[in-house]
Amino acid sequence: MPPTLADALRPRVERLGYLGEFFQVAGNQPDALAGFNTYTEACKAALPPRITELIALTVAAATGNDYERHQHERLSLKLGFGEDWVRGQGLDETERAVQALALRLVDGLGRGGSASAETAAVERLLPGADLVAVLLTIGRYVAHAAVVNALGIQPPVPSPLAPLDGR
Repeated sequence: MPPTLADALRPRVERLGYLGEFFQVAGNQPDALAGFNTYTEACKAALPPRITELIALTVAAATGNDYERHQHERLSLKLGFGEDWVRGQGLDETERAVQALALRLVDGLGRGGSASAETAAVERLLPGADLVAVLLTIGRYVAHAAVVNALGIQPPVPSPLAPLDGR
């Protein structure tokens, strides 16, 4: 991995305690991975952490991306959002609207205006720049899911949540 990319990823590695397989694989395209990292950080900086984490969890669950879901469950708990919130319970109106938009975009990518009602709902609740940040953040997590699922990359950490069915 080129030194500049390693330096850019160092805070993530130090926070997590490891370099996940996604970044190891994507490191084969260092310029693209550096851009993806910059894109990720810009999306995170543009939105409140609860919205970013909600998008990450929603898209990961909807796409079967356990790699990302497990990591964001852990981060959300560390940020103090609570297990109920991580499970999607007790969301406020804005969070429910963002979640509905993320789910609609995962299911068809908004083709033919299929996400227009959900987009309008988020736009009513968040300023225009935040709506664009929400849309770009959703796209970031969809792209991650596509790579992880295509390559069959397994989660580097287990889910911190007990299964709902008690198993």
